[in-house]
Amino acid sequence: MEPASKLDHNHRLSLKEFPYIIRWRDDRCKRCGTCTAVCPVKAIEPTVKVRRQVHSEGPLPAPATVRQVVQVVEQVIDMERYCTGCGACTLVCPNEAIEPEFNPNNKFLHYKNKGGDGYKRGGRRNDPSVSTLDRLKFTRISMLTDPALDAGRHEFRIRTLLGRILPPEEIPLKVINNKLSIDKESGKFIPPVREIYPIMIGSMSVGALSPPMWEGLAMGVAYLNEVEGMPVVMCSGEGGMPPRLLRSRYLKYFIIQIASGYFGWDEIIHAIPHMTEDPAAIEIKYGQGAKPGDGGLLMAQKVLKLIAKIRGVPQFVDLASPPTHQTKYSIEEAVAKMIQSMSMAWGFRVPVYPKISGTKTARAVLNNLARNPYAAALSIDGEDGGTGAAYNVSMDKMGHPIASNLRECYLDLVKQGKQNELPLIAAGGVGKKGNLAANAAALIMLGASAVSIGKYIMQSTADCFGDENNRCNLCNTGKCPRGITTQDPKLYRRLDADKVAERVVEVFKAADVELKKIFAPMGRSTELPIGMSDGLSIDDKAMADRLEISYAC
Repeated sequence: MEPASKLDHNHRLSLKEFPYIIRWRDDRCKRCGTCTAVCPVKAIEPTVKVRRQVHSEGPLPAPATVRQVVQVVEQVIDMERYCTGCGACTLVCPNEAIEPEFNPNNKFLHYKNKGGDGYKRGGRRNDPSVSTLDRLKFTRISMLTDPALDAGRHEFRIRTLLGRILPPEEIPLKVINNKLSIDKESGKFIPPVREIYPIMIGSMSVGALSPPMWEGLAMGVAYLNEVEGMPVVMCSGEGGMPPRLLRSRYLKYFIIQIASGYFGWDEIIHAIPHMTEDPAAIEIKYGQGAKPGDGGLLMAQKVLKLIAKIRGVPQFVDLASPPTHQTKYSIEEAVAKMIQSMSMAWGFRVPVYPKISGTKTARAVLNNLARNPYAAALSIDGEDGGTGAAYNVSMDKMGHPIASNLRECYLDLVKQGKQNELPLIAAGGVGKKGNLAANAAALIMLGASAVSIGKYIMQSTADCFGDENNRCNLCNTGKCPRGITTQDPKLYRRLDADKVAERVVEVFKAADVELKKIFAPMGRSTELPIGMSDGLSIDDKAMADRLEISYAC
């Protein structure tokens, strides 16, 4: 093998260009090899080096040069095997001899476009700043003028409605035997409505998540409903559902998503005659906040035998969903075709609603839905949401924050007098800094009937390594070191579905306590303070004006 030329050396990268630099301590390392074996991207490797050392020994020590061969753990200087900072090596090292350190001066993105393709990644936006949601404060605290409640002793009912709510004058009622009843013979359409918990688990598909992760979430949701009495629902994401679940009584706790790829819908359609329960709702995905304008993508690394069978596709092929449904080129067509056909499939017993990205066009979509009796809600996904696979430029440079987008849609409904009819579901960065209940309450008071969480539930139930400094974020590669977003059995066997389910229950019970603490001083116990914006303040005048809330400093 010919030695590398001086020019080859000149074109090598230094560690200063990489986002994370491995700090390895020679004096602590016992050379067990565990760290190099567990690294999901092979960013470190064992190697040998020849060191020149000066020794002075003997009764009359004279300096002597000694060359010594030593075993070391070395970081690879290859941009295709860059350290993602996940810290799996630190987790398994018995002597704390190795640790990745974030390099704030990295030039990572300058070198990730080799081959002429934009950099794709999973996870969440590269944005460590504090979001608008985390700057909102609850400043309406009842003292003497309004009846405040005791959050610890008062009885609360924190619930919301998923489905179109008819105005009182449009509900077909009649008196039968001195009792008020629904007049089913009137011929008027009565929209289906579900009572749910105001925090739902957002769309993460079988395929994007590993089998034990998805199963753990599903078990946690079932436990919350059947044991804790909390009607939490979970969206399937695009990609179908396990056939056994489609035919089980637990289906009523799940929202089935259909998107432009229609993946897994052969199984769902064939299962309809055998379903013992209706799903909680049907979600039609037109966009997602983390990558507005892009379609969905499940990369070939994740399409193993189980996923290929559920989705009805070959193994090891990229599964791309187009940016929009192929048979519908406007929201008018979507309302006429997609929403109505999905409603018909379940005999108009199931709420059907679209999910869109947070953009300036959200109000146009909303106004079309407001006029359609079959549209059950509108889900708006803001730019801070996470995703399984997206181009970096889409995640970091496109989209609309959820707070102002939701607020302008709600105020639009207020102007039409329909704010209590069409529920708005808000998503995208809820719980980004860990403040799940506070963020959810703030969005509800800005106008949301419910909020949807995704990345937060992964981070809190399966100890996800990812963050906004581009740490880990291997969700799209199938190399998740925690076993959350991979279909590789060697990796997902690290995850215990039972522990995930246990943490799901703990997260929702804790959020329930915190929501009561927030709503109690406002005197709200039996209904959510939807649109109660006089209870919010922010320390930024421009933000206060934009959201039409009070400015406090």
